[in-house]
Amino acid sequence: MQQKQYLTVTALTKYIKYRLENDNHLQKILIKGEISNYTRTNRGHLYFSLKDENAQIKANMFQSYARNLSFEPKDGDHVLIEAKINLYEPRGEYSLNVTEMTLDGIGELYLKYEQLKKTLEEQGYFDEKHKKPIPKFPRRIGVITSETGAVIQDIMNTVNRRYRLTEIILYPTLVQGDDAKYDIARQIKRANDENLVDVLIVGRGGGSIEDLWAFNEIEVINAIFNSKIPIISAIGHETDYTISDFVSSLRAPTPTAAAEIATPDEEVLKSYLTEIKNKLHREIKNKLSQLEITLAQLEKRLESQSPQTKIDKSFDKLENLSNLLSKEIKIIIERKKTELVLLKSKIVTPQERINSYKTKLDYLCINLENKISEVYNNKVYKYKMELTKLNSLNPLKTLEKGFGVIKKDEKLVRSIDDLSLGDQLEVEIIDGIVLTKVVEKRKKHGK
Repeated sequence: MQQKQYLTVTALTKYIKYRLENDNHLQKILIKGEISNYTRTNRGHLYFSLKDENAQIKANMFQSYARNLSFEPKDGDHVLIEAKINLYEPRGEYSLNVTEMTLDGIGELYLKYEQLKKTLEEQGYFDEKHKKPIPKFPRRIGVITSETGAVIQDIMNTVNRRYRLTEIILYPTLVQGDDAKYDIARQIKRANDENLVDVLIVGRGGGSIEDLWAFNEIEVINAIFNSKIPIISAIGHETDYTISDFVSSLRAPTPTAAAEIATPDEEVLKSYLTEIKNKLHREIKNKLSQLEITLAQLEKRLESQSPQTKIDKSFDKLENLSNLLSKEIKIIIERKKTELVLLKSKIVTPQERINSYKTKLDYLCINLENKISEVYNNKVYKYKMELTKLNSLNPLKTLEKGFGVIKKDEKLVRSIDDLSLGDQLEVEIIDGIVLTKVVEKRKKHGK
């Protein structure tokens, strides 16, 4: 009997790993499913499970592949992946090594929608400054939609019910399919070129994201953004949003709501007309008041400019000037009288002037005589004083006392040393001159 051969767990796992990883059908697997248990590590690796209604398999996507993704995966995303089978020996688990991953179907369209929306928002397409005001009372409303759909009927019924004063112009267009984006953009441009309407409603009924996709195309978005006519978007149901909604001047949840937005309500219109009426009455009243004031001012001005008024004013002015002149004349006369009195007080007759000069002359004569006498007396006094001094210094006065003046050769002799024995001397005395001769010299003791 042949003995049974038993494999180890490791050997079996290695065999299965070898067969899985070298099977040509498992080298490049294309598979779709829903992401669950999603995790991103700090290093950028992705780990998740890929499942459908009946099964699931673990998957991973390393950072070198994950960095090329055009979206951020999350639980619940339906994806299409390209992967290779892999078996982890220690636990005997197989998994998928993912190399490529994209969103499946609707998810991919939604990703494209979000990316375009983000780009246009950054470029300012949604800014309020580009929004145009919706007219309160439009004369014509343009509708860009399918001519066979329910949208145009809903809009016409609503407008006729609310505001029959406006006219509706239909710009028929495709609202679905590859050519719809060009047709919608062309009709928006046509409405702007014709310039017949005050506001445009661009709309269609509900549908899937694929059905509404034409309103997310850049051709339609640019046509709305560049429109000079304000646009109300009415695309799909209340929960449906397209990028055209964000670019338009206003978004309506339904075509019927768009028609209500574009037209005034009857009560609103009545209120507006009442307000206009009251405003008109106020304006008329204010205008009449202003005209009455203007008329009163003109009458007053006319009265002030009439000939009689001018004559009366001229007479009043003449009287005022006459009174002023009389006052000035009186002031001048009084001033001249004062000046005359002053002049009279200054006038002197010839006799008064002669008497005045005579009195002054007498005073000067007396004063002159007194001065002459004073000067004479002073001179006499000084003369006597000087004479006394002179007499005291006169040598002749000394001679009268018995003294004499000795001269030698016409020079005074002052010392015995000036004489020599035998010198001839002249001695002048009071009544004559004596000639003598030096016969002896004797000096006084102590000299």
